[in-house]
Amino acid sequence: MSYFLDRLNFLKPSPEPFADGHGATRSDDRSWEDSYRQRWQYDKIVRSTHGVNCTGSCSWKVYVKNGLVTWETQQTDYPRTRPDLPNHEPRGCPRGASYSWYLYSANRVKYPLMRSALLKLWREARRTKSPVDAWASIVEDKAKATSYKSKRGMGGFVRSSWDEVNELIAASNLHTVKQYGPDRVVGFSPIPAMSMVSYAAGARYLSLLGGACLSFYDWYCDLPPASPQMWGEQTDVPESADWYNSRYIIAWGSNVPQTRTPDAHFFTEARYNGTKTVAITPDYSEVAKLTDHWLHPKQGTDAALAQAFGHVILKEFHVDNPSQYFTDYCRQYSDMPMLVRLEKRADGRLVPERYLRAADLGGLGETNNPEWKTLAFDEASGAIVVPNGSVGFRWGEKGKWNIEEKDSAGRDTRLRLSLKDANDGMASVSFPYFGGIENEHWTESKFTDVLERTIPVKKLELGDGREWLVTTVYDLLLAQYGVDRGFGGGNVAASYDDNVPGTPAWQETITGVPRAEVINIAREFARTADKTRGRSMIIVGAAMNHWFHNDMNYRGLINMLVMCGCVGQTGGGWAHYVGQEKLRPQSGWAPIAFATDWSKPPRQMNGTSFFYFNSSQYRYEKLGVDEILSPLADKSKYTGSLADFNLRAVRMGWLPAIPQLNTNPLKLVKDAEKAGVAPVEYAVSKLKDGSLDFAFADPDAPENYPRNLFIWRSNLLGSSGKGHEYMLKHLLGTRHGLQGKDLGERGAAKPEEIKWRDESPEGKLDLLVTLDFRMCTTALYSDIVLPTATWYEKDDLNTSDMHPFIHPLSKAVDPAWEARSDWEIFKGIARTVSDLAPGVLGVEKDLVLVPTLHDTPNEIAMPYGVTDWKKGECDLIPGKTAPSMVVVERDYPNLFKKFSSLGPLLDKQGNGGKGMSWDTKHEVEFLGRLNHEVTTPGISQGRPQLESAIDAAEAIMHLAPETNGHVAVKAWESLGTFTGREHTHLAVGKEHEAIRFRDIQAQPRKIISSPIWSGLEDENVSYNAGYTNVHELIPWRTLTGRQQFYQDHEWMRDFGEALMGYRPPVDTKTIKPIMGRKPNGNKEIVLNWITPHQKWGIHSTYSDNLIMQTLSRGGPIVWLSEDDAKSAGIEDNDWIELFNVNGAIAARAVVSQRVMNGIAMMYHAQERIINTPGSEISGTRGGIHNSVTRVVVKPTHMIGGYAQLSYGFNYYGTVGTNRDELVVVRKMDKVEWHDGEPVPVAAKKEVV
Repeated sequence: MSYFLDRLNFLKPSPEPFADGHGATRSDDRSWEDSYRQRWQYDKIVRSTHGVNCTGSCSWKVYVKNGLVTWETQQTDYPRTRPDLPNHEPRGCPRGASYSWYLYSANRVKYPLMRSALLKLWREARRTKSPVDAWASIVEDKAKATSYKSKRGMGGFVRSSWDEVNELIAASNLHTVKQYGPDRVVGFSPIPAMSMVSYAAGARYLSLLGGACLSFYDWYCDLPPASPQMWGEQTDVPESADWYNSRYIIAWGSNVPQTRTPDAHFFTEARYNGTKTVAITPDYSEVAKLTDHWLHPKQGTDAALAQAFGHVILKEFHVDNPSQYFTDYCRQYSDMPMLVRLEKRADGRLVPERYLRAADLGGLGETNNPEWKTLAFDEASGAIVVPNGSVGFRWGEKGKWNIEEKDSAGRDTRLRLSLKDANDGMASVSFPYFGGIENEHWTESKFTDVLERTIPVKKLELGDGREWLVTTVYDLLLAQYGVDRGFGGGNVAASYDDNVPGTPAWQETITGVPRAEVINIAREFARTADKTRGRSMIIVGAAMNHWFHNDMNYRGLINMLVMCGCVGQTGGGWAHYVGQEKLRPQSGWAPIAFATDWSKPPRQMNGTSFFYFNSSQYRYEKLGVDEILSPLADKSKYTGSLADFNLRAVRMGWLPAIPQLNTNPLKLVKDAEKAGVAPVEYAVSKLKDGSLDFAFADPDAPENYPRNLFIWRSNLLGSSGKGHEYMLKHLLGTRHGLQGKDLGERGAAKPEEIKWRDESPEGKLDLLVTLDFRMCTTALYSDIVLPTATWYEKDDLNTSDMHPFIHPLSKAVDPAWEARSDWEIFKGIARTVSDLAPGVLGVEKDLVLVPTLHDTPNEIAMPYGVTDWKKGECDLIPGKTAPSMVVVERDYPNLFKKFSSLGPLLDKQGNGGKGMSWDTKHEVEFLGRLNHEVTTPGISQGRPQLESAIDAAEAIMHLAPETNGHVAVKAWESLGTFTGREHTHLAVGKEHEAIRFRDIQAQPRKIISSPIWSGLEDENVSYNAGYTNVHELIPWRTLTGRQQFYQDHEWMRDFGEALMGYRPPVDTKTIKPIMGRKPNGNKEIVLNWITPHQKWGIHSTYSDNLIMQTLSRGGPIVWLSEDDAKSAGIEDNDWIELFNVNGAIAARAVVSQRVMNGIAMMYHAQERIINTPGSEISGTRGGIHNSVTRVVVKPTHMIGGYAQLSYGFNYYGTVGTNRDELVVVRKMDKVEWHDGEPVPVAAKKEVV
């Protein structure tokens, strides 16, 4: 009533007018507006960032009111790095600004959850049994185990408690370690740089347990094998600010504004600065709108385009009118001058073999590693010399591992690039050609499969008296690119219009790109590099790396950059951005993450091979080794399947295997001691007599299953899991959509050396534990889901490839509900393991197998041919012809004490990275004062504490040269002992700088230059990879010490990849067996399956965010071209199905002009948990983007013990390619939501 009276004007005095009657004073109650005002009020602002693999690493203001996060905005206080560059901010994107939605959403995991079927079994068993015995009674009973495994992915979670889940997890781990071995406990977590402490938490726990950490970079297929092949370095790249310094940028398969949003302003600012830009993408992507020129080659043919670019560059800037800058650069910084032996075959062919080594000529006075020292001709003297810098100088001697223009005797040299003017004649040399391989979805260019080309050669008498012909890499390279140098012979081009492999005309047939555009862009790119001394750049995304022959794509464009002297120069080089790979304080982080402060070595495994074997994808392999061999290879040496090659790589010590052996390694050591034989000697003898073998020789035997899997900071089953349906069937043992039959069911040829079991296993994993803050696809398939803190609820560290700063994740608020940080979660599990261990496991000895690792002396294990001890070709020598074997002590009752303290090995052995080492006693002493020492009696008493996440962060930063100037100086000193050069001037200016966690919470801090990385953090240059190689004359970590065009390993040659050349996509044979077999009345068409990074999600995941769904179409979508859609009767927004023998997907169609014909494109990762109907093919709910994929491994990625071609965790190994895949696409006839659940029996039938 009073409200009504207030509005009765006649009861109020007349308001006093003002502004000549145009205004009136009012006194209305406006308290209703308070809710709007208070929406933007806050109690505090906390700096944090997003621990997501987007490379942004953006600094954010997190606003907190009443203990709750209310919103976030971008921070704008980045330090100015250089006055001549644009600012780094604003950094951020709308996707990041939507993150706080998750904290209080319905999708938040609030409590520890356990699958009810498992929880009932556990509680029943615990009534009468101890925890470890209770677990054993469940998993060793097949019926009980199947009863809960078969329920995975079907709901049924119930709330548990932290005490209960910790007890079950600890019991399962202890039982597995005791019964099967610690290497049967495995963890998967990606991208440590996005939240280093959180990654380290799980990795540290697993490493102390003896479990294995799986690599991720290769599994994601973001790891380009071409990077180690060329440089001995994995993805060191320029910061985005260096784009501004470039004068010519090609964005090749990198959709900069969409996937590198916080850095895209540098791209635009570079254009304002006069930089010409070119986009090369098969679709009209966001980046194409920003560039001056757009090329759209047929997807999967980038190597042909790159080869044609290279042809123009070599012809015009190396042969017709040589650039002095280019030739001087290539002479000193590449392997172009190195000599290669030419093998005379019985059929008369002359075939490029391996590099000529000092050992071939009797050693040339080199007593240390002469078989690993490459040779060249000196222009001045005409003599063969041993240039400094090859890998033979890196190990076993000091002071000559540099790329000064000197030979090993200290004499000045000028290496001869070509034998054109100093030869013993011309010879016809054979080169393999693959461009004529037929594939109905790509256009071939028919030529003979061996091309003869004429090059200059030199005759030499080897140390054994034999006469051999040699040539230079430069001469081979020009011939491979089809450049006519006037030597006569065929398969070289006098004109760009000649249809000869390598020319612009030849590539036009394959890629569809007009030759005139290729010629013009190649000229501009090279001319700019010549005039600016290397300021031409190629920005690359992972798109080209997802093809089976990814090496050829990448080596093609890297070759362009090296030919033009761009690598290691400001504003130039290879800017490869995929995920947040640059873990800046790497050498400080590693001992914390892998517990090498207490024991070493840790168990580490390449993820791709792990899933290939352990999800039984190898059982369905259809790609034959003969299909990818070079026509010049001796096929009799390359029998068996791709899985056989992986097994051979494991036993030769090239790749790791998890599980390692077909017995418990704890038991193996006990058996050795009982026999009175040293464990390593015992294992060697048992491997030789066949009573012991590698687990991969029989991967489907129950004793060789991985048993426990932890997944944290990852959505493995909803994002990166190639062969998704195979994982559901074989690894998890639950409902799946797999349509194919395995090799045994098809009656096809089986692996030669791997034991075949007719009954394929289902449900290998006993326990799947996921840590996540949201109920993602992986969580839905897990047995236990642990609620972890979000990025605004924990303390952590974050760095990126894109800028030189180190960021914090800060605890703005306490974790909501019962969530805990990853550090606290794994600490709690460690504590429970230690509590339960007495009486089960005590101090045990574990035999750990380690491959011949890169950046160690073992990388020079096999200098010439491939020798397999199993075939009697050599003796089994651990660390040389087989894995190294090390006995490691495990202390299970003290696991928690070790987890939460810094161990003594840092005092005793120091620290290091990439082959270097330095003393860390002073740093450990300081950490004892900073973090306080452990006072509790026991093994950790007196050691620095790692009680909290901040303690761990402080340890990482104080041990790392990138965040501690004292350590940086020591690291540069260590490198100087190898190179014989002084490098400490690069860090002495910051020697007394040490960055603390509170420092980075106040403001992002720029890191310190370190020899762990190949660029400089300097006030005068932006970070650019390879800069210290070029300007400090530090060798690349390759066989020659230089950037390598030529790959001379026997497998590289025999698989046709000694030199870069175009190779078409492989035939995965997944379409014909299923096409037309399950018709629904609608037309079926076949398209190539492409899965780029998405627009409506935070990087490659987090698309279930309501805000992002609202901006998109509210569920899974697939993009089609207008022509393809019309041919199949599909209209925009229709429900469509995409399938092959691997599985099926149901989604809506987006019909668009931007998509080229022949492509079906689905942004990853769109999860099957939102608005996804059932598949008519599988009868189950439509799958994720990887439901139609299967892992196919490549033998050349398995090579080890060969300089840069040696295994390293997330450095080299098999990769999870998926873009050669084809899918059948059709409009759905009936959209079934499976609300009533039962699956039609008919839909379950496999068809092939």
